[in-house]
Amino acid sequence: MIYLDSAATSLLKPKSVGLAMEHALRTMASPSRGGYSAAMDAAETVYACREAAAALFHCESEQVVFTMNATHALNLAIHALVKPGMRILISGYEHNAVLRPLIAASADVVVARSPLFDRAAALEAFRSRMGECDAVVCTHVSNVFGFVLPIEEIAAECKRQGVPLIVDASQSAGALPIDLKALDCAFIAMPGHKGLMGPQGTGILLCNHATLPLLHGGTGSDSRRRTMPELLPERLEAGTVNVPGIAGLLEGLRYIQLTGLERIRLQEQSLLCFFEGCVRDSGAKIFFSAAPEAQHAVLSLIPGNGNCEQLAESLGRAGIAVRSGLHCAPLAHETAGTSESGTVRFSFSPLLTEKDVGEAGRKTKEILKNNYSL
Repeated sequence: MIYLDSAATSLLKPKSVGLAMEHALRTMASPSRGGYSAAMDAAETVYACREAAAALFHCESEQVVFTMNATHALNLAIHALVKPGMRILISGYEHNAVLRPLIAASADVVVARSPLFDRAAALEAFRSRMGECDAVVCTHVSNVFGFVLPIEEIAAECKRQGVPLIVDASQSAGALPIDLKALDCAFIAMPGHKGLMGPQGTGILLCNHATLPLLHGGTGSDSRRRTMPELLPERLEAGTVNVPGIAGLLEGLRYIQLTGLERIRLQEQSLLCFFEGCVRDSGAKIFFSAAPEAQHAVLSLIPGNGNCEQLAESLGRAGIAVRSGLHCAPLAHETAGTSESGTVRFSFSPLLTEKDVGEAGRKTKEILKNNYSL
């Protein structure tokens, strides 16, 4: 199988990730809940992962909160920041992990719509509406199209206008630079199981704003207190954290630090462009930007006959793993005009080889031209 669905989860991971998880399952107990070696080893692993994340994302270790995924992290951030009736400005490319919590919080959602791959228009859309809103939530990279929004410029505008910002870094963490101090935003949410190379069931919330617990319970500290601790990260980490998952995530973070963000970014960008060249002139509508700053690691297309689910099934039978449909992001499809058909999404990992991507591209083009033309 050639795996081209890393935007959903990174199936291809460093071997050290699985080995660390197995070791944790065999040797580690609950962190901060005992002075014996199995509990202390767990606490040290959790702390080491917090430190590694803090170094990668330029923040203090106590600002790193472990979650079960990016959706959990976004819910924590939105719960802390958004009150009923608030006007919240979002991009036209948000995932349901942003939209649904905002609707559940009874927020008045305002969409800053802009054309696909037009970073200048995206910034202007935010700038023009920001003054009428109480907060901004924005994805860094679209999970459907790979569109890289100008998050640094949006963050600077938020700071200038005094509007708090939540960033969804689900598709950028582990490949593009993310600096909490430089962005000076309220929260940054990310999964552990995508670009950070960790296992499913892990996520991170970077906190730079007053927090409100979503869960209440034991933290292994300040047990006489009837309410949650005031200080991070314990304030948002009720219950026992996912120690085997965090052990695997630590190895993913170490892989990224050792490899380097720029090398990872260039590898994914190279594979994206190579694949686009392979499927060009196939009769499909391809969503691609030649500007490397505008698109990263994700390419969507629509076959000539418009049947995306059927194409994804054909690719699956040919040994190519992709995702079709709306990708839990109907707003992005509304913005791009692809709501009726959805798209077939191809997403790339730095652990893929050019040989694999070339084979997938050739097979995809052959299937498109033979079976899915107009």
